[in-house]
Amino acid sequence: MSITLQYRVVFSLLCLVFVPDLAYAHTGVAGGGLHGMLHPVTGLDHLCAMIAVGIWAAQTGGRTTWILPATFVSIMALGGWLGMAGIPLPYLEGGIAASLFVLGVMIAAAIRLPVYVSMALVGGFALLHGYAHGVEMPQNAAGLNYALGFMFSTIVLHLTGIGLAFSLDKTGHKPYVRMAGVAIAALGGALCFAS
Repeated sequence: MSITLQYRVVFSLLCLVFVPDLAYAHTGVAGGGLHGMLHPVTGLDHLCAMIAVGIWAAQTGGRTTWILPATFVSIMALGGWLGMAGIPLPYLEGGIAASLFVLGVMIAAAIRLPVYVSMALVGGFALLHGYAHGVEMPQNAAGLNYALGFMFSTIVLHLTGIGLAFSLDKTGHKPYVRMAGVAIAALGGALCFAS
C-alpha cells in the first residue's frame, strides 16, 4: 500500500469518527466518535492492554504480527455491541486485569503459541475490553460513531506496540521489550488484587 493511499485511509477514518461530532456540536449532543476514541487512552488498563497486544504480536512475528491485532479489533467490536446492548458479562474487571497479567507474562517470557491459540486468547481479552467500552458509552453518544472511535484508537495503540517492539529490536534494545512485559504483568497483578 502506498504512503499516499495510507494517508487517505487514515484521513477517511478520522472523518468518519469526527465529522458526526462536529455536526452535533451546536446542540450539546455528542456524536460519540470522540468519546469512543478517548476511552481506550484514558484508562491505564485499556491503554496497556492495547499496546501489549501490539508488542506481543510483533514479538511473535510473521503473519501473527497482523493477525492478532485484527482479531482483537474484530472481537472487541462484538464485545462493544454486547456492552451497548446491556447483555450481562460476568467477571469483567477481573478479566481485564487478568488480560494485562497474561499478556505481560507472554511478552516477558517471549512465549510463542500456535496462531489459533494466540487468536483465541487475544479474542477472549478483546471481548472483555470491548464490552467495557460498550458499557461505558455515554448515554447521548451515537453507538456506531462511538464504536468507530474506540476501534480507531485501538488500532493506533496496537500499531504503537508493534512499532515499539520493532524499533527496540532493531536498535539492540530487545531486553526492554521483556521488561515492558514485566511492567504490564505487574500492573495486571496489582489490578487483580484490587478487583
